[in-house]
Amino acid sequence: MPRPALRRGWNESTRVSVSSRRTGDHVLTMRGIDKRFGAVRALSGVDFRVREGEVVALVGDNGAGKSTLVKVLAGVHPADAGTIELDGDVVQLSTPADAQDLGIATVFQDLALCENLDVVANLWLGRELLERGRLDEVGMEERTWMLLRELAAKIPSVRVPVSTLSGGQRQTVAIARSLIGEPRIVILDEPTAALGVAQTAEVLNLIERLRDRGHGVVLISHNLTDVLAVADRIVVLRLGRNNGEFDAEEATSEVLIAAITGALDVARPAPLPDEPRAPVIPLSGARRRTDGDR
Repeated sequence: MPRPALRRGWNESTRVSVSSRRTGDHVLTMRGIDKRFGAVRALSGVDFRVREGEVVALVGDNGAGKSTLVKVLAGVHPADAGTIELDGDVVQLSTPADAQDLGIATVFQDLALCENLDVVANLWLGRELLERGRLDEVGMEERTWMLLRELAAKIPSVRVPVSTLSGGQRQTVAIARSLIGEPRIVILDEPTAALGVAQTAEVLNLIERLRDRGHGVVLISHNLTDVLAVADRIVVLRLGRNNGEFDAEEATSEVLIAAITGALDVARPAPLPDEPRAPVIPLSGARRRTDGDR
């Protein structure tokens, strides 16, 4: 199946420049990540990596471990085992503040916006700029407009309450807020969920802008059409384990669905030729056991 058509603002020269960036080293590498919640093993030996200027989609069925892996990367849940490396250096992500300090920003599905505040207040909440002991309203508004223009965001005014914005515009505000600290990795958890066609296209174009800015983007989504449209690589999780990594230019929906459902089990190694097998017991002549049997 051919890759979905590219939207406005994208051309083949953009694809070439992005591919050239992907040849660099991985800015983020996760190896052998394990996570348990009591008796439940949510993640088992998961590997994951991201380059700068690359969109990596993380897909899987419900309960596959996507949200848990994202929360480990965001510092919400410390990993029980495994290593996380940034630029080749092992780091510890014990709290969300640790992740933010290391340049990892997360936009969760609920967005966590204050709907009664305007766009400027939401972007700078907790990180307000001060001028001589007072809020620098002009400086924050100027920087807000500058950031939104870089993202080609379609927001008519930054002084309107967030409650008056559409779903796509709210997603834009949440993503723009995550960029205030100039992160290197941006995690987007189901950014197009519950959005209409036009709003989805707006968010997908925004993801492309993040890639063009050089951010490494982790995209969690159930919509394979959206994934194939913007991702460079696709990592499949199944039952808390890796079950395949695919180049988005070559992958098809059929192959991804097979990996997600387990019809294509990439994680299971083929048995060795000389590996002993369990004996096969013929059932001819067999009968059901009765109460009189001992």
